[in-house]
Amino acid sequence: MARRLRQEASEGLGPSQVATLSSVERHGPLTPSRLAELERVQRPTITRLVARLEEAGLIARTHDPDDGRSCLVAVTPEGTALLAQMRKRKDAYVARNLAALGAEDRATLERAALILERMLERDLERDTR
Repeated sequence: MARRLRQEASEGLGPSQVATLSSVERHGPLTPSRLAELERVQRPTITRLVARLEEAGLIARTHDPDDGRSCLVAVTPEGTALLAQMRKRKDAYVARNLAALGAEDRATLERAALILERMLERDLERDTR
């Protein structure tokens, strides 16, 4: 399902680029080091991803006012618009497919979603301890 949603929303960005752009939107502006931590990748990997996204005009770098040796990355208006468009496509795909299901299947999926949410909440509780 995740692969199909990526294909449905694809705008020529790879999964790592989309994940990075989304993290910058959600947590930015932030340093590349912090972004690497959030994405759980090495700093050189984030440096390459940031460079590609910057070339595409989706994120911008500015000097970090607290550390002259570092920069901050933030999503540009173009990056925000692209993410919104991608989410809209994903939502439309899911809505179309849910509408085609019968009531019993939709109820089963709703129950499964609740179970998955509980599992994720337990993981979050464990991670914050």
